[in-house]
Amino acid sequence: MNDKQNGRLPPLLLLHPDDNILVARRDIEAGERVEMDGESFVIPAAVELGHKLARRALAANARVLKYGAPIGSMKAAAARGEHVHLHNLRSDYIPSTTRGDSTDGQ
Repeated sequence: MNDKQNGRLPPLLLLHPDDNILVARRDIEAGERVEMDGESFVIPAAVELGHKLARRALAANARVLKYGAPIGSMKAAAARGEHVHLHNLRSDYIPSTTRGDSTDGQ
């Protein structure tokens, strides 16, 4: 039974046809099978609502497109369906920080 048949929100959203990432429309569980671009594939790790996933395999240094515009580049390669976030994506425009970063040495 697919998402339309069981009343669940389809898990992935493509914001622009040129994008190489997808947005999670709901929480997606590890191992969940999804469909995009006429193909079915498995999400390797859980992804939360609103997070980005690779639409297709992305190589290290590949430019990442969201809304048809570049938002950064890959620090490391990501397989199709893999989570794209601070651990493997860098901004090409502004410094990125994480919650664990500290500028005061604490």
